[in-house]
Amino acid sequence: MRIILHVWRQRNADDKGRMVRYEVPNVNEHMSFLEMLDVLNEDLIAKSEEPIAFDHDCREGICGMCGAMINGVAHGPLPGTTLCQLHMRHFKDGDELYVEPWRARAFPIVKDLVVDRSAFDRIIAAGGFISASTGSAPDGNAILVPKDDADRSMDAAACIGCGACVAMCPNASASLFMAAKISHLGLLPQGQPERDQRAQAMVAQANAELFGACTNVGECEAVCPKDIKLEVIRRMNRDFLVGALSGR
Repeated sequence: MRIILHVWRQRNADDKGRMVRYEVPNVNEHMSFLEMLDVLNEDLIAKSEEPIAFDHDCREGICGMCGAMINGVAHGPLPGTTLCQLHMRHFKDGDELYVEPWRARAFPIVKDLVVDRSAFDRIIAAGGFISASTGSAPDGNAILVPKDDADRSMDAAACIGCGACVAMCPNASASLFMAAKISHLGLLPQGQPERDQRAQAMVAQANAELFGACTNVGECEAVCPKDIKLEVIRRMNRDFLVGALSGR
């Protein structure tokens, strides 16, 4: 098939940037979107042109490195799918696709489709830890955890920190990401000592990074490749209020 791409090209954070049109002929429907970009980059390099910069690593939907807006939708049109797992069979011959980086003040553009997501690392550093001394690996049944709590914690832990929630939110809020990290620790016994303090510290860091506030639009849940639910934000808000009221 033949695909027409309009790709955002920007040399660095100070460059104005622009959309550039490319035609990619002979696209195999079994290619992933990133493999299609690889083919385009090989052609650009053969022409002595600058290849398109984009983030990627595992290409298995696990690491959270890849990500771009495809026709205004984070990770593209297929729900519950990362960009690296989006295959070209979901598009039609002759489709025109507009490819842009995540757009958020807290995610400054590095080059082309690459953005700096280190703000997420600083949020995790602010509170995403437990102080319990675990020593060597404990027996799996040493600490009993109710199954509902274990299941909800595991669901929240599925967050890969790709940033799609921020990119799609009209407020550029990091609430779904933060809430997933807070819930995944706060639902387990080991995470209780810092539970209220964790929410306070991580929310404060998100504000310092200039992420927006959550207004429950729900776009974050709609594009999350791991189907993280909005209920984790409710749990984060509860922990934040308890911590604020208790003065901890």
